[in-house]
Amino acid sequence: MRIIGAGLPRTATMTQKIALETLGFGPCYHMSTTLLADASLIPLWQAALEGKADWGTIFRGYEATVDYPGAFHYRELTEVYPDAKVLLSVRDGHAWARSMRDTVWDISYGDTIAHHLMAAHAKINPAIGQFSRLMDGMYEKSGLFGAHPEVFDEDAVARQMERHIREVRAAVSPDRLLEWSPADGWEPLCAFLDVPVPEAPLPHVNDSGSFNEVAIDWSLRALTDWRSAQRATA
Repeated sequence: MRIIGAGLPRTATMTQKIALETLGFGPCYHMSTTLLADASLIPLWQAALEGKADWGTIFRGYEATVDYPGAFHYRELTEVYPDAKVLLSVRDGHAWARSMRDTVWDISYGDTIAHHLMAAHAKINPAIGQFSRLMDGMYEKSGLFGAHPEVFDEDAVARQMERHIREVRAAVSPDRLLEWSPADGWEPLCAFLDVPVPEAPLPHVNDSGSFNEVAIDWSLRALTDWRSAQRATA
């Protein structure tokens, strides 16, 4: 493990993943890895949440990690991988809170199509339910959505971003830490990692609209396939 991402979800972590892999720090673990590429790791992440982590198995073959669930464990990971650098993705607190409301909170707690489709998807795919419980456990322990997550409070959620940034700064030595957002461009990231600046522009992916569209389309396809299979065996 060479790079530990300490940034919260919805801080351009997919852009970070692609950028790090472009710079040669890949493959890079991301929340989407757990849900889409290797759901077999969900029980290991659940064990890590309960204090029984097997990092060697979870990160076997990976050189970097960004986003939850890895970022939730950034303190522990900085001790397990003492030579790894730490990347803290930063964002305006209120802009971040609104992005969380329209994506992560919406799917986990909102009375929306995305939420109800994902709940139905979990009925036919146990891994979806396992992943949802894992993430809800992390949100609860981190306090990102407060004591009553079903009620969204933008000001309170924005303060959680600010608290998280303060905590990372206090926990990680400055020579090991880079605070970065895609608006900063390639240069500070490449200088921090001591690699050349690519000629290609920095990627910008996964805005709030595409996040929900992917979740809805994915669930609709899964439910349609399940229904077709049910009819074929009826």
